[in-house]
Amino acid sequence: MSGPQAEWSQGDRALAAGKLMLAWVALLWLLEVVDVATGHALDGSGVTPRDPSELVDVVPSAFLHFGFAHLAANTVPLLVLGFLAALAGLRRFLLVCALIIVVDGLGVWLIAPAHTNTAGASGVIFGLFGFLLVSGFVERRALGVLAGVLIAAVWGGSILTGLAPTQTGVSWQGHLIGLLAGVAAAFLFRRRPEQSRALTAP
Repeated sequence: MSGPQAEWSQGDRALAAGKLMLAWVALLWLLEVVDVATGHALDGSGVTPRDPSELVDVVPSAFLHFGFAHLAANTVPLLVLGFLAALAGLRRFLLVCALIIVVDGLGVWLIAPAHTNTAGASGVIFGLFGFLLVSGFVERRALGVLAGVLIAAVWGGSILTGLAPTQTGVSWQGHLIGLLAGVAAAFLFRRRPEQSRALTAP
C-alpha cells in the first residue's frame, strides 16, 4: 500500500534506526569514558587468540576501544552504515550484527597473531559494509544495488586499505572476517519478495 501511511511507516523506521544507532554510539563513548577513568581496566576485555578463557570476550570486544582516537575513527562509519542497514527492519539488523560480532570475534580468536589484544567496532563496520554491498544484488532490489554502489564509492578505498596485511597495529584479520560475515549475513537474512512488499504496508 502506498500513500501517506506508507510514508509515515518509512519515517518511523528511519526514526527508530536513528535512535538505535545514536544509542549504540553513545554506549561506546560511555564505555571508553569508563575505561579511561579506571586506568584502562576495560582494555583487557579485548580478544587474545587461542586462549580458552578469552572466549568470554568475543562479544564485549566489539564494544571497546583503545582510546578516543580509535573510537572517533569508528564512530561515523558505524553510525552511517548501521543506520542504512537498520532501515529495512530492526529485527533483521540485530540478527545481522549479532552474526557479525560473534563470527568476527571467534575468527580473531582463531587466526590473529599470538600475544595480540584485539578490540573495536571496526569488525562490525566491515561486516555492515559487506552486508550493504551485496544485499541489494542478493534480493534483486534496484535501490539496494544503488545503495551498495554508493557505499562502495564512498568507503571502498578505506575498506581495501583496512584489509592490507602490511598495516601495523591494525587487525586486518578482524576486518576480513567481519567483511565475510557481513556478506554471509546478506544471504542468510535476505528478504523474500513478499517481505519487501510488506514493508510498504502501514
